[in-house]
Amino acid sequence: MLALNLKALHIIFVVTWFAGIFYIVRLFVYHVEATEKPEPDRSILLNQYKLMSKRLWYIITWPSAILTLVLGAWLVIVNNWLTYPPAWLWWKYGFLVLLYIYHLYLHRLYKQLQRDEVNYTSHQMRVLNEVSTILLFAIVFVVELQNAINITYGIIGLIFLILLLYAGIKAYQKNRAKNE
Repeated sequence: MLALNLKALHIIFVVTWFAGIFYIVRLFVYHVEATEKPEPDRSILLNQYKLMSKRLWYIITWPSAILTLVLGAWLVIVNNWLTYPPAWLWWKYGFLVLLYIYHLYLHRLYKQLQRDEVNYTSHQMRVLNEVSTILLFAIVFVVELQNAINITYGIIGLIFLILLLYAGIKAYQKNRAKNE
């Protein structure tokens, strides 16, 4: 019963962590776009986005990332995966390392935007937003399909997803330019 409760809590915090990651980058997009607005709109929007980002980042996203890690480690211990880890778990660990690196990178961007340092365009932020989508797909498929999927098909699927997301971003960019 303990393992099931841990798994349920782990999944809940994974969901809230990803929600925070998805939304923080969306706020970054809005923040960057607000720097191009005339005053007083610019100042009002920037102050609001900074406040929203701070609350999201420190009240939801960071705690969820930490609780995901703690509960996941506890789940590994309860399932005795320290001694005999299943093969799929190594793939999950690899994607998790990438996810935490991405999280830390977003933290750096968060700090820069809080200091009014804008080093990226809104388009670049939109592309950056899709990294979490790719990692979410990879992690969920590895965990749910475990050893049932051939790694070759998994990589082909991820490449297809990346191309599909990139095409969507380009179509959005083209449509936005046409409407402006």
